[in-house]
Amino acid sequence: MTVSVLPNVDKRGCLETLERLGVFFNDIGIKAYLPESVCCSYFESIPEEELFKRGDILITIGGDGTIIRYAKRAAQYKKPILGINAGRMGYLANIEQSEYKLLEKLKTGDYKTEKRMMMQIKVTDESGNESVYNALNDAVITSGFISRIIDVYTGIENDNIHYRADGIIISTPTGSTAYSMSAGGPIIDPSAECFCITPICSHSLSAKPILLGADKTLNITAYSKKRTEIYLSVDGKKVASVKPKTKIAITKSSDTVELVRLNERNFYKTLSMKFSEIV
Repeated sequence: MTVSVLPNVDKRGCLETLERLGVFFNDIGIKAYLPESVCCSYFESIPEEELFKRGDILITIGGDGTIIRYAKRAAQYKKPILGINAGRMGYLANIEQSEYKLLEKLKTGDYKTEKRMMMQIKVTDESGNESVYNALNDAVITSGFISRIIDVYTGIENDNIHYRADGIIISTPTGSTAYSMSAGGPIIDPSAECFCITPICSHSLSAKPILLGADKTLNITAYSKKRTEIYLSVDGKKVASVKPKTKIAITKSSDTVELVRLNERNFYKTLSMKFSEIV
């Protein structure tokens, strides 16, 4: 049994947890790897790309952003991933840092996995050049300025939905508890397969979030009458400038993220717990 640990060392308690994990894995006979930029007793440090090849299971220590960053790469290698929460919300992380001894279940096989859909975003610029991105959470089209309304056209089959808003969010069920929820979107069971379109500060009383089946293709264009800069962000990272002739096509990705579950804390129990912490 081998594991690859991907820590966010800037997170509170991460280094202390890493030291405890090194001793724990050594005691129970699990071979553990770390990125070569991090050194810790009982771990072997190797190049980051090798971590995805050698580890039977990938373990992150950090917040949801850390899990999202590595989960998409784990999906390419078809490796399951487990999150140890060292962040604030931790919707995706399954255990807290104090619960690290539950990791013994990895060796005995006493754990479950759940699959999460991703979406693929294909961007074609004015010159016909294509770029492709995968998102676990969301794709966001928005202006570079606060309170600058843009026009976004979303083509679904033979129909177009026109939004005049600060932007729109297209989220997966996993991303429904992130930016989409903050903008008034619904919370979606993560086992569902669908897209959610949520307008951001729409200039219309009738604009509401829309749920679409994951078999649909969304063809999106956007422009601003005031020549405001428009950007596409994927999972919180700005990836492209959107011009009037830029075409964005969103479909369900062929890759899926496989999350490891070591306890009985399901999505709804986690949701209730996190909302209680916010209050």
